[in-house]
Amino acid sequence: MPNLHRGEIEARFDGVPYRLVLTLGALADLESAFGDEDMLALAARFERGRLSSRDCVKIIGAGLRGAGSTLSDEDVARMQADGGVAGFVDCVARLLTATFGGSAAVDHTNGGGGSASAPFPGAT
Repeated sequence: MPNLHRGEIEARFDGVPYRLVLTLGALADLESAFGDEDMLALAARFERGRLSSRDCVKIIGAGLRGAGSTLSDEDVARMQADGGVAGFVDCVARLLTATFGGSAAVDHTNGGGGSASAPFPGAT
């Protein structure tokens, strides 16, 4: 079972449950892959909400390897997610939110006002 306090999530690919987490090493790999200078630049990239399918493969691959998997990005690109493409988008959104937090979102349940969007694509 994933530990959300540690930034872990669970997703199903090819019918198999996997744990994903963006460790510091996984984030460093993503900085390198995307050519970003630091974690703030990486977070800003994700907040823009425009991720390609290649970006999703890299993010999911880094999350899987951060949790101990040996799957390559090529392996991830061949996998199928529960829910199809929407399942991949949901996985990326949950992983990024678990990693960077959702502080930009407003809690409307206790009378919180204002309007803010979710911090990452597909996040609710």
